[in-house]
Amino acid sequence: MLWSVIKIVVFLGLILAASFAAMHLLSLEGGVRIVMAGYEVNLTPLNAIITLALLLLTLWLLLKLGALLVALLRFINGDETAMSRYFDRNRQEKGYRALTEGMMALASGEGKLAMSRAARAEKYLHKPELTNLLTAQAAELTGDRRTAEEVYKRLLKDDKTRFVGVRGLLKQKIEEGDTDTALKLAETAFGLKPTHEEVQDTLLQLQAGQADWKGARATLNAKLKHGSLPRDLHRRRDAILALAEARDIAAENSTIEAKETAIEANRLSPHLVPAAVMAAQAYIEDGSKRYATRVIRKAWESQPHPDLAAAYAAIEPDETPDQRLKRFAKLFKLSPDHPEAKLVEAELQIAAEDFPAARRALGTLAETAPDARSLTIMAAIERGAGANDTVVKGWLARAVAAARGPQWICENCQHIHHEWAPTCAHCHAVDTLEWRNAPGAAPAMPTGVAMLPLIVGALEEPAQPPKAEPEAESPETDAANSSGTPPEADIVDAEIVDDASASDAQPATETQTTTQSETQKETRA
Repeated sequence: MLWSVIKIVVFLGLILAASFAAMHLLSLEGGVRIVMAGYEVNLTPLNAIITLALLLLTLWLLLKLGALLVALLRFINGDETAMSRYFDRNRQEKGYRALTEGMMALASGEGKLAMSRAARAEKYLHKPELTNLLTAQAAELTGDRRTAEEVYKRLLKDDKTRFVGVRGLLKQKIEEGDTDTALKLAETAFGLKPTHEEVQDTLLQLQAGQADWKGARATLNAKLKHGSLPRDLHRRRDAILALAEARDIAAENSTIEAKETAIEANRLSPHLVPAAVMAAQAYIEDGSKRYATRVIRKAWESQPHPDLAAAYAAIEPDETPDQRLKRFAKLFKLSPDHPEAKLVEAELQIAAEDFPAARRALGTLAETAPDARSLTIMAAIERGAGANDTVVKGWLARAVAAARGPQWICENCQHIHHEWAPTCAHCHAVDTLEWRNAPGAAPAMPTGVAMLPLIVGALEEPAQPPKAEPEAESPETDAANSSGTPPEADIVDAEIVDDASASDAQPATETQTTTQSETQKETRA
C-alpha cells in the first residue's frame, strides 16, 4: 500500500515538472533558426526540443531496422542469429509444454495421451533422453510391452541413459519370469550403479532364487560397504546365506566343508535356530558334545524351539528317560516360563511314565493357549493316568480342530512353510521367515469345535451311577457278550480316534514321537 502511494506521488511530481518545464519554454523569447540549402526554418524553444526528440527517435528506428536487415541476411546464410534463437526458443517452449502435458497424462493414467505428447515433445526438443523415457513408461501403462522394450533398448546406446534402459528391461524380464536374463541385467545394472539400493535388493533376491549363495553374500557385503544395510542385520542375513550354502554343500556330500560353513553361520548369528541345529549336528558328528551343548543352550535362551530340543536330545541318544530329564533340566532353567519348555518337559515326563508330573509341567497351556500339540499331550496324559476312553477321545477331538501352533511364517506375504528356508517360497524374499503362530490357523468345522466332544467323547469322565442289582440276562445277550466282537459304536469311535491321532502336528523330539505311538496302540487296544 505504501509503495503504491509512493509511485503515485512520483508520477504526479514528474507531470508537474514537465508542465513547469513546458510553461518555462513557452515564456522564453527567441528561438532556433535553421538555414539549409536555401531553406530557413524558425522554431520556438519548445518546438526545437520536440523536433530534436523526434530526430533521435527516427535515428534509433533506422538503426534497429538496419540491424534487422543484417540479421535477416545472416539467417538466410544459415548463421545463428537473434531471429533463429527466437524461433528455437519458441520450439523449446512448445516442446517442454508437450513434455509437461505428457508427464501429467502419465501420472493420471492416460497412456495413449502421454505417448502422443511424448512424440510431440520429441518433434520440438530432439532430446531422446527425456522423451524416450516418457514413451517407454507410457507404453508400459497401455500394455504395449514391445514398444517399451524397443525404447529401453534405444536408451542403452547413450551412456547417460544406459542405466535407465537396463533397469527398465530388468523390470520387464522379472515380470515375464525370465529370471536368467533378469539376473544378467541386474548384474549389469549393479556394475553401472553399485550404490543403487533397489538394484542391490533385486540382485540379491535373484541370486538367492538361483541358489547363488556366494554371489548373494558378495552383494550383501556390498550393501554393507555402501551403507544401505545395518551391521547387525548384515550379520544375520550373512549367516542365513552361509547356512543355505552349507545345506547345498551337504547335499553334494562335501561333509567337511558343510560342517565348516554351518559353524561359520552359527558364529555369525548364534540365535538363528536352523544354524544352531546344523552346527550342533556338525559338532555331534565330530564327537564335540560340549560344543554342541553350548550352541543349543545359547540359541534356546534366545528362542526355544522344537528343533533345538531334538538336537539337544541327539547329543545323548542312548540315555534313559530319567537321565534325559535330568540333563534337560539345565535347558529348562534358561526359559522356565516359555510354552515350548513346558511342552518338552511334559513330553519327557510322559516318556518317564510320570503322568502327574507331566500334568504339572504342562500347566494351563491346554486351556489358555490350546493347540494341536498341547491337546495331544493332554490326551496322552489322560490315557497314561487311566482316564476313560471318552475323555481321551474328547481331547483328541479338540486337537483335530485346534490351531497347529507356531510355524515358519513369511512376514512379507504370510505364507506358511513346513520347514525353514532362507527365502520365501511364495514371494521369494530373503530373511522373512519367523517362528510364530499363524493367524486364523484353526480349521473351520461345519458343526463347530464345541460339538466334537459331544460326538466323539467328553473332556471329563462321567460320574458313575449307583450300581443296581444284576438282572437276569437273556441267552442272546450272553452270546453277544461272550463273543469278541465289539459293538458298532465302539468301532466308529476307534476309527475317529485313529484319524485324530494321525492328523496331529509332528512332535518336536524323539520322546514325543514314541509317546504318541504308544498312546495310539493303547487306544486301538
